[in-house]
Amino acid sequence: MGLNEVAIRWADALDGVVAPTLTRTQIEDLLAEQGEALISAVRGTADLRVAHSAASALVAANYRDPIAVGRSVLVICRDMVDAVCPDRSDPGYPTVRNRSVLVAAEFATGFTGALRSAALGEQERTLSAVLAAAQEAEARRQLSEARFQAVFAGASVGIGILNIRGEVLDVNAAFGEMLGIPAEVMPGRSVAELLGPANIGHAFAQLQRMLAGETERFRMETEHRRPDGALAYIDLSMSAVRDRTGDIQFLTGVAVDVTERKQLADRLWHDANHDSLTGLPNRVQFFDRLAGATPPLGVCYLDLDGFKAVNDEWGHTVGDRVLRDVAQRLRAAVESMGGLAARVGGDEFIVLVENCDSEEYLSSVAARLHRTLAAPLDVAGYPVVVGASIGTVFVEDRPTAVDALMHAVDTAMYRNKPGAAGRSSRRPRHAL
Repeated sequence: MGLNEVAIRWADALDGVVAPTLTRTQIEDLLAEQGEALISAVRGTADLRVAHSAASALVAANYRDPIAVGRSVLVICRDMVDAVCPDRSDPGYPTVRNRSVLVAAEFATGFTGALRSAALGEQERTLSAVLAAAQEAEARRQLSEARFQAVFAGASVGIGILNIRGEVLDVNAAFGEMLGIPAEVMPGRSVAELLGPANIGHAFAQLQRMLAGETERFRMETEHRRPDGALAYIDLSMSAVRDRTGDIQFLTGVAVDVTERKQLADRLWHDANHDSLTGLPNRVQFFDRLAGATPPLGVCYLDLDGFKAVNDEWGHTVGDRVLRDVAQRLRAAVESMGGLAARVGGDEFIVLVENCDSEEYLSSVAARLHRTLAAPLDVAGYPVVVGASIGTVFVEDRPTAVDALMHAVDTAMYRNKPGAAGRSSRRPRHAL
């Protein structure tokens, strides 16, 4: 598959997501340019951070809907992988596939960052317009008030004005919608009264500092629990407006509802750090957790015995169901211990136990995992036993050489394989 075909498929995938200002030919040219960089990253000849530039280019072209991320990730992990390594039996195919997942994760991160920058840019421009209009009111009251009211009432971002006692002077409809409170009932009431005890937090403390004259402005992202119980995430900026003598006349606030962006960022983080088949943490999250884990540490490396025979006899769909069932059992077994179960690839799983008391305790954990997987699984109405070989490593200090730790636990696991000679080829035990 050539670069032009990848660009055409990408353009087809994005068709209908937004109404871009570019023509179809311009879109394909843009995607061909960015696709060339992404394919180089999938191939391993370019830095993964080129995915950030590609994501920023899409946002700049008005592709700002979250759907654009999901469809682009599919192109990266499917079409671009085929362009780099069309033969799935090629020994290098798993490496290319894994690298495409990293490129897709970097693309999603860059897309989120570009959306945030675009939103903050709009917020800054709106805040500057509000402040300019408010200051001009002293010299040209009638004209500036007309301009301000037009911006104030019609803005898609929330705008509010407070007096020096922290009471609302005016607020537009957009701000009321964010807070879940009708705008018309807010003037004359204090911020503390409107927010309520559940929302009195860091943002309110910053407001108190402004009212005390300790700071001129602040901007932060804050959570707000609406009266209906819904949780909103708001990017809030506040500034003090002073008169010619330096006294604070009032405070202005501009708010952007970033709930959807925050939810998108959470979903993208989850997708990048969890195995799509089983829902368990993936290799990336496991190593992040291992890097900050509290010693002593116990690690159990599990390799399923007889899983290949399940795939051979019933097919990969049933094999996937077996993997999901195994993942559920492992998750349930380690949750009570405060441990982490992750899928690191294929039929291989790993369990991390922090604050592990001793090697004896780790051995009891391994025994518990054996018992957890010993019960037959229901496959196509038949009980199937898929056991596991488990290798364990106990370390008293946080490991500085993670590769050495993984090699040790992997070696321990293979020592416990049936026949102690690599992967077992025996068929699973089942009743037919």
